[in-house]
Amino acid sequence: MALHISAASMILLAITASASSAAITQEDYPADEGDQTSSNDNLIFDDYRGKGCVDDSGFVYKLQERFFPGHSNCPCVCTEDGPVCDQPECPKIHPKCTKVEHNGCCPECKEVKNFCEYHGKSYKILEEFKPSPCEWCRCEPSNEVHCVVADCAVPECVNPVYEPEQCCPVCKNGPNCFAGTIIIPAGIEVKVDDCNICHCHNGDWWKPAQCSKRECHGKPNL
Repeated sequence: MALHISAASMILLAITASASSAAITQEDYPADEGDQTSSNDNLIFDDYRGKGCVDDSGFVYKLQERFFPGHSNCPCVCTEDGPVCDQPECPKIHPKCTKVEHNGCCPECKEVKNFCEYHGKSYKILEEFKPSPCEWCRCEPSNEVHCVVADCAVPECVNPVYEPEQCCPVCKNGPNCFAGTIIIPAGIEVKVDDCNICHCHNGDWWKPAQCSKRECHGKPNL
């Protein structure tokens, strides 16, 4: 009798376990998150290799279709191996360009330097200026400064002076020359002492004066 009860108990336990297993739904054991993500990824990110091309914004182009990958890229043709893009010879950027934009296939200069810089100062195109009393300069259209330095004439005196804001020296007292240690004016004879009268050479102010002796207070020259 004990053996019969034990068998019946085992049958009852088996039925209970089967009913409990049937009551468990898929919601009680959700799918692994990695499996879900993988499934979703396959729906969102398609593989277009050999089928089409994608630009920077995600737009898909068919094979042999011409498109621009981005706002600053050269035009491309979609092929099975991927985009094949033009490589044009872009014009050279001006060396004085101060603003370059890259909104197309080739970079473009949008602003060219229209002034000159000289010794820390800026000058307009074709503007003339004098950085020093002896220099005359102009800002050229090439943005370069061209200067001419004054070529001063040789002063016709032995004691020239430089005036403020003037480049070349001037002879304030006119042409002259040396008679010994004395400066005498040119163009006249000058008695430099009791016995000598001197005069400057015409045009040769750098030469010492030419002097001749005269009687010294009635005494003959020896």
